[in-house]
Formats: sequence, C-alpha cells, structure tokens
Amino acid sequence: MEDKIPKYRIFDVHNTATNRAKSSVLIIYTGGTIGMEHDASGTLVPLNFNHIVKRVPPLKTLDIKLTVISFSAPLDSSNVTIAEWQDLAFIIHENRQRYDGFVVLHGTDTMSFTASAISFMLRGLNKPIIFTGAQLPISAIRSDARPNLVTALEIAAAKVNGVPRVPEVCVYFDYQLMRGNRTYKKRSSQFAAFGCDNYPILAKAGISISYNEAQIMAYQPEAKLDYRDRFCNDVIIIKIFPSLKETALRHLLATPGLQGVVMETYGSGNAPTQRWFLDCLSEAVGRGIIIYNVSQLTGGIVVQGRYETSKYLEEIGVVSGSDISREAAIVKLMFLLGNETDRTLIKQKLRASLSGELSALK
Repeated sequence: MEDKIPKYRIFDVHNTATNRAKSSVLIIYTGGTIGMEHDASGTLVPLNFNHIVKRVPPLKTLDIKLTVISFSAPLDSSNVTIAEWQDLAFIIHENRQRYDGFVVLHGTDTMSFTASAISFMLRGLNKPIIFTGAQLPISAIRSDARPNLVTALEIAAAKVNGVPRVPEVCVYFDYQLMRGNRTYKKRSSQFAAFGCDNYPILAKAGISISYNEAQIMAYQPEAKLDYRDRFCNDVIIIKIFPSLKETALRHLLATPGLQGVVMETYGSGNAPTQRWFLDCLSEAVGRGIIIYNVSQLTGGIVVQGRYETSKYLEEIGVVSGSDISREAAIVKLMFLLGNETDRTLIKQKLRASLSGELSALK
C-alpha cells in the first residue's frame, strides 16, 4: 500500500479539550473555499491550520480532540479525480481505529460526487464521515465556514450510549445534515448550496441539533468494513432532449472502450420511441455497455414501464435507477464497473441500494 500514501500535512489542534475530550475527530482538508483566508495583500491563500482556533474561536471549548490532515496541494474541487477519492478513503481507512468520526473539508462543486464515492468505498465503517465546506472564505466577516465547521464537528463527535449518532457519510451545509449520496449542488450564490430532494433531512441545527432518528442509517455492531478503492471511468452521461440527432447518439455510444452510460431521461424515465433511438440503445446493450436510466428532474423517480415511452427501455435491457441522483449514479456505475466483472451482477447492484443511495422499487 506504500504507493497509496498521499502527501499530506498533520496538525494537532490545541484546544482546551485536548486532555479531557469525550470524542476524537479527524479533520481532512482537501481544498475548497472553507480552508482559504486572505493574506496581507488581500489574495486568497490556504489557511495555516496551526491557527485554526484563532479563526474559529468556538473550537476552544469543544470537548473533542481534534487533528487536521491537510492535502499538501489543496485542490479546487473542479479538479478532483478518482485519485483524490482514493487518497481520502485511504486516510480514513488507515485512521479508522484512532478517531470516533471524520470531517472532510471539500469544495462544493463536486462534494456530492466525492461523498457518494466514499459511501461506496467504505461500506461498513460504522462511523460518521461529515462533508462540509463554505460559500465564503473562513476569513470573510459573513462567512458560513465557521458555523458549518463547528456543527459538522459536533455531529461527527455525537454519541448515544457510546455509539455514533450518525454512522454514515453525510453532507452538512446551512444548518442541514443530509445523506451524502443523496445530495446535489443546487446553488452557487446562497448559503443553502445543497439539495436532497429524494430523502428526508437527517438533522437540523438551531439552538440545538434536532436529529431525525428514523431516517439515519442504523449503527450495525456486527458490521465488517468492506474497503474497495477501484473505479472505472470508461463511462459517460447522456442527457436526452427533443430532436437529439441519431449521428450524435451513435457517435457517443461508439466511444472507444465505453463500458457504461448514465442516461438522463424525462420525468419518470421516459425517452423517445423512434426506431433508430431504440436500435442505438439495443445495439449498445448488446455490445455489453450498461445503460443506467435516471431522471433529469432533481426529485424525479424512474419507473420503467409506467408509460409506453419507458416500457421499451425495460425490454431492451436498460437498468432503472429509481430515485438515485445523477451524481450518485455516475459514481456508483464507475465503482461497480471497477470492482465487478459479471455484467448481470452489476445490473442487479445498480437496482439495489448499496449505501442508502436509492429507494428500491417494488
């Protein structure tokens, strides 16, 4: 595993709870606005985490032992790749026995993709992994970085009868805790940056944190960690639109090495029924390409066969994605193609919930 060890820097956060902490949390800074501050010239530069308590005074009083691991070269999340997912999962895997929970500081643009990836890579971890970020740098007067970080830490450290209160991968943003692989970024100019339309909010923060216990993944005392870090990126996303050209679709489906397609369809999974369109998909499925049908609607649910326009997709062998988000869908497809070889098994797992990412249809 030597080649898996990423280059990173480690900081111990010296708060008043260091010697009497009730919990321990590892903060992992990958990059993003939340870890930026203005230098003397007004330029945004990565925060020196040795000074994190100065920037976020409430950390002084938390009964949590804190450690920070910072990627040596923090990334804008637009540049995050499979390699960063693997580095992040490796860090959590290697430190899983040392900490009660984890908080990942990440840029907002691809946070939902990374949270989905980690939820598949570390199934059975049974500990909180809370992703958060910010719309404004931590040094800004009105920054959302400070409340997002403090509350994410509280949630990552929370226990009930000695076991984690939220033993799953989540995104915390703007006073709401959401299942990570159910989220999508919906805004760039407001603090409420993320949506989670197809699954209830797991917790809301106000004067206190109110947990939606019935919707939080249950702690599994007998769970065993299933750590897998392979992905296949021979995939594409195709969004259906009126008058899509046959030549364009055939060109995309003829991409060399293509193994999987996330196809964004209308409403509850509907698509054109022209013969050429169905023939294109049928030929691709016949070549072993897996086509995963997800709705273009942010709160959409694919029910193949409900209407005639989706019945044909079911007959061809297109896989229904139920209420999965496009972010989780593409990551799940990459993950399964990277870890399984049996196409029938991959299709079965695409229809099933691996980490709470979709609701199985009856």
